[in-house]
Amino acid sequence: MKTADPTMARAINDRLALDLMLQHGPLTAPQLRALTGLSRPTVSDLIERLRAGGLIEIAGETGAERRGPNARLYGLVAARAHVAGVNLRRDAVHVSVSDIAGNEAGAASRPLPAAPDLVALIAEAIAEAAGGRGPHTVVLGTPGLIHPRTGLATDSGVPGWRPDLGPALAERLNAPVTLENEVNLSAIAEHRTGAAAGRDDFALLWMADGIGAAVFLDGRLRRGASGGAGEVGLLKFGGKDFCDLMESGAVRDLAPEALADVIVQGVFTLVAVLDPGLVILGGALGRAGGDRLAGLVAARLGRMSPASTEVRAGAVEGDTVLRGAVLTALDLARDDVFR
Repeated sequence: MKTADPTMARAINDRLALDLMLQHGPLTAPQLRALTGLSRPTVSDLIERLRAGGLIEIAGETGAERRGPNARLYGLVAARAHVAGVNLRRDAVHVSVSDIAGNEAGAASRPLPAAPDLVALIAEAIAEAAGGRGPHTVVLGTPGLIHPRTGLATDSGVPGWRPDLGPALAERLNAPVTLENEVNLSAIAEHRTGAAAGRDDFALLWMADGIGAAVFLDGRLRRGASGGAGEVGLLKFGGKDFCDLMESGAVRDLAPEALADVIVQGVFTLVAVLDPGLVILGGALGRAGGDRLAGLVAARLGRMSPASTEVRAGAVEGDTVLRGAVLTALDLARDDVFR
C-alpha cells in the first residue's frame, strides 16, 4: 500500500478539518487535535493554510468561564461560495440558494407562462434568490429522463422545454449546471435527512403530479444506462398504465384501503426486482397518507412478497426535490472549493 505524499496528506487533513467544522460548527485548535488525532504542529499548520486560503476565519473565543487565555474558535467562511437548487415544475420554478456551510441565503418562485424563455426565466429566478451573488454551482431537478453521460434531457412537458437546458443555462450563468431527475433528488433528500437515513438500499415511489421511482443500491443512486431507472409509471396493470391508475382524479376519492390496493402493485414490482428492504412512499400523496397508508401498503405487500420489506412515508418536510438539489449542489461545490 502506497503512503500519501506530503501534499496529499495536507489535502486530506485540510478536508477532514473542514468537514468537522461543517458537522460541529466552529472549533478550537485543541478540539481539532482531539477530533482528528493530529499533532499540535500539524493542526497549527492546517489552520494557517485554511485561513490563508480564505476557507476559515476566527469565529470567536471559548473559555471565558475558566482562568487563563481564551481559545480561538475557527469556523468556515460561509460566504466563500453559494449554490442554487432549482425545482422546475410544469407550472412554476422554485429556487433555493445556500452558502457553502448550508445556510439558506435566499429563495424565489416564479410561475411559468405558456411559452417562456426557460433559460432566461430560471436565470432571473436564481439571481433574485441569490441577491446578486453569482452561484458557484447549480443543480436543477426536472421531470423526465436525464442521460447520465450527456446530461441531455427528454421532453418533460415543461413549457418552453429544450433538451440542452443544462448547457444553455450554464452558459447564461457562467457556472456549472447539473440536471437531475426530480424523483432522484427527492430520494437523495430522504437518504441524507429523512426516512432512508442510514440505509444503503431502498426505493422511493414518487406519487405527485407524476409517477416514478428512484433506486438506491449499495449506498449509491442508480440511474440506469440512459437515465430510465425507476420509470414505474410505464408499467401496465389490468391493461392500464400505472401512472393512469394513480392519476389524481382516479385516486382522489379512494378510501385508504382501496388506495393501498393500487399502490402496492407498483411497490411489489420494485420489491420483486430489486429487493431493496425499504420502500418510501414519497411525493404529496405519500406524505399525506403518512404512517397509516404506509402500514396498509406494507400489510398487502407482506401477503404478496416473501422478501421482508419496510414501507415508510417520506419524512422530509417541504419541497424534497429542492432540498435534494441543494444538498447535491453543496456536495459538488465543496469538492471544488475545499480541495
